[in-house]
Parts: sequence; C-alpha cells; structure tokens
Amino acid sequence: MRAHSSSGSSRVVHLSVVRARSRLDAYQQAIGAVLAANRRTFGRLHSSGTLFSPEGVRAGRDLLLAHQHLLRVVALLQRLSARTHLRGPIAVARFEGVCRELDRRLERASALAERTGTHLGRMVGR
Repeated sequence: MRAHSSSGSSRVVHLSVVRARSRLDAYQQAIGAVLAANRRTFGRLHSSGTLFSPEGVRAGRDLLLAHQHLLRVVALLQRLSARTHLRGPIAVARFEGVCRELDRRLERASALAERTGTHLGRMVGR
C-alpha cells in the first residue's frame, strides 16, 4: 500500500506496523479499564470498612496481585511499543508471542479483579 506525500514522492506503509499499533492501542484501553475497575473496587473495599476484615484482606491481596499482573502487562507494552518498527517474519513472530503473553496476563488480572468484586459484593451485602 502506498501513500502519497505532499512533495510528490511516495512511501510504503507497512500494514503489519499499522496492525501492531492498533493492537497496542487496544491493549492500552483494556489496561485502563481494568485499572479503573481495580481502583473502584479498592475504594469500595476501603470505604465499606471491609478492608480490615479477614475477607477484606484476602480481597485486597487479590487486588494487589491483579495490579502486579497489570504492571507486567505495562512493561510488555513498553517493549512492544519499542519494537513496532520492526518488520519481517521474525519480528511478527516475536510480536505475536508477546501479544499472547499480554492476553494471558490481562485475562489473569481481570479474573482476579472480578473475583475480588464478587467477594466484596458478598461482604458488603451481609
């Protein structure tokens, strides 16, 4: 695919780079959503006073674990952002491998946050 510039010359746009950037943007949005949910859940845990109960401590620990998973996801995203200029089958294979790791870590963080929210709902509903 070619894009025309204003100087009359053309440049090649690599679709793999465009797809990689699009995926990175989607990951950043997903991370933002999970972080916001974690903040809300932790706020509810604290404001309800259940943070200081045994169940609340477990829920807080799960939120912390989810946060740690998200920090690892952010580190992977930074690595990916630095590599999106790479082209070729080896770069694409590496990118796909890191994306699988991102998906796994995001899924784990989301599951932990969801489980914590469920526990919190039961604790506050007592």
